[in-house]
Amino acid sequence: MQQETKRQKQVAGEIQEVLNRVFQHLGLTMMDGGMVSISSVKMTPDLLEARIYISLFKVPDPRAAMKKLEDRAWEIKRELAASIKHQVRRIPEMQFYMDETLDHVFKMEELFRQIHKDETGSEKSAD
Repeated sequence: MQQETKRQKQVAGEIQEVLNRVFQHLGLTMMDGGMVSISSVKMTPDLLEARIYISLFKVPDPRAAMKKLEDRAWEIKRELAASIKHQVRRIPEMQFYMDETLDHVFKMEELFRQIHKDETGSEKSAD
């Protein structure tokens, strides 16, 4: 795996900042009573593709939420282009990915709670 260059990180940071404003402007931060946020942006080495990782919190149907974002990608890209057109030669293609980090955190916490409950339960029965 190739390490990100300074320029990739700069462009990714700028795109993430702009996309956060775009999402607020287009009303994409709340969907179906849940919260939608951009957890990170990763740029390809040629800066022609932006991989946008979306974090969904308490969104009942994550697939439908991702579909809504895909359906409005042209609007999002238009707003992004208006903001960064003087900073990059070409506006990158956007690909949205679901960031499942929060899901993994919640699953791990639940496993740790279960292990702790099992350990304290077995200690009491051993007495």
